[in-house]
Amino acid sequence: MTHSKYAARYISKLSNKLRRKIDAFSSRENLSGSQGRVLHFLLAQTGDVFQKDIEEEYSLRPPTATELLKKMERDGLIHREAMPNDARMKRIIVSEKALQYRDVVVADITHLEDELTRGISSADMDTFFSVIEKMLDNIS
Repeated sequence: MTHSKYAARYISKLSNKLRRKIDAFSSRENLSGSQGRVLHFLLAQTGDVFQKDIEEEYSLRPPTATELLKKMERDGLIHREAMPNDARMKRIIVSEKALQYRDVVVADITHLEDELTRGISSADMDTFFSVIEKMLDNIS
């Protein structure tokens, strides 16, 4: 290794800080951290979302995602609807209760993104995304 800094350590530090920020948003709305993160994700989507999308977004194993979604369903935040062409595929629909959080969620995420990228040029952000995508490919 030729670098005196370690990418994994920095990514871990950033990930932990981001998780704490998002958990703080969630606790303000009386959600668990993981529910809040998934709700943030769901409310930001424009198309259909399935359990597989949640698993991929948060690197969750299927049983973990299943339990989380069951709890969100019990708490009245989502419901799942079978797809007409394949009953095994269940689209995740946010409830009216969850939709009440939309404006707050969008504002929180927008503010966080602005705070995170403040003072970083477009070119540097392009480089950052290129490097992160390569790292993700490397460990996939």
